[in-house]
Amino acid sequence: MMQPGLYQLLFISTALFFIGVYGFFTRRNLITMLMSIELLLNSVNLNFIAFNKYVWADKLNGLFFTIFVIVIAAAEAAVAIAIIINLYRNYQSIDVDKVEEMKY
Repeated sequence: MMQPGLYQLLFISTALFFIGVYGFFTRRNLITMLMSIELLLNSVNLNFIAFNKYVWADKLNGLFFTIFVIVIAAAEAAVAIAIIINLYRNYQSIDVDKVEEMKY
């Protein structure tokens, strides 16, 4: 079985990144926006792993950065879900347009 090369991994990572950006800017639901942010972070992790394997194979810096990003993403998701639950309790909606009065 053939393993994907650096260019194939970078292509997949770029596709994940742009799907995440598109989802973040076009969706108004907070859950789908959170999922889009997670796609962005996963594309960054894929870049770290790809460059660690193909460019600096003798070092583990990419793996350590990937683990750090996964930990930060888990904490970010927990805080974001807590905020979304609180918004739903107060406004009975998780639509971004309905909770704009939090600005003022």
